[in-house]
Amino acid sequence: MRSSLQALWRNRTARVGSAIVALFVLAISLGGALMPYSATDMDFVNLLAPPSIAHPFGTDSFGRDVLTRVLLGGRVSLAISIAGVALAAAIGIPAGLMAAWYSGWTDQLAMRLADLLFAFPSFVLALFLMVVLGFGVTNVVFAIALVYVPIFARLARNLALTVREESYVQAARLMGQSTPRILAREILPNIAAPIMVQASISIAFGVIIEAGLSFLGLGVQPPTPSLGVIMADGREYFNQGPWVLTLAGLFISFGLLGLNLLGDGLRDLTDPKLRERTTS
Repeated sequence: MRSSLQALWRNRTARVGSAIVALFVLAISLGGALMPYSATDMDFVNLLAPPSIAHPFGTDSFGRDVLTRVLLGGRVSLAISIAGVALAAAIGIPAGLMAAWYSGWTDQLAMRLADLLFAFPSFVLALFLMVVLGFGVTNVVFAIALVYVPIFARLARNLALTVREESYVQAARLMGQSTPRILAREILPNIAAPIMVQASISIAFGVIIEAGLSFLGLGVQPPTPSLGVIMADGREYFNQGPWVLTLAGLFISFGLLGLNLLGDGLRDLTDPKLRERTTS
């Protein structure tokens, strides 16, 4: 564990990404509690007040402090994305492992279902599910999970195919270990690194999906703050208060930059050809 953390720290991309992600998570975790304003209380004296010392991100059309709403909204958006990706991994990874292990019709069925979902653009697929199931946070989680289940399934299947014939897997089979035990203790730990890379990238794009759905009014519903809801509100009065949409968008970009850099750094560390070139 210690050597892995040291390798992560030596990688420049991962180091920068980790720092940005840590700052982003710290801000959304503690920032809202440290702010002197509520995310929902209205102040009709300070409608659309520009950024100032009292309100670093200004206020919106209801006089609510935008920075407070962005910090709490970032927490909501990230939590929804993590939940959706975790659900996708919990479904997709076992499906991919079983497809690789049993091959035959099991593999064909799982991969054809994955190909069916791959036929649709990610956001269109999420949008379709929201229209079918209805609005709300729970359905956003399911929509994100549906987008990423085939990705995790195909990744786990392809990785498992490369290691299932390794000597340690064959030794476990000769010892009479059960299939679930072999998959969980012999194969999964040896393919975990690329899956973690995919998870970090998926969380970043999951935030985009959540923000997009909420921006269209299909995800988190007001007055609960989320980054998409805040940007949708800011769009309506952009000419009078451009700071709401602009600063919320920059905040999303900051978090996504960190997650993508962290994912790139983890990818470099799992690729021996890139590891030496990207460490210092």
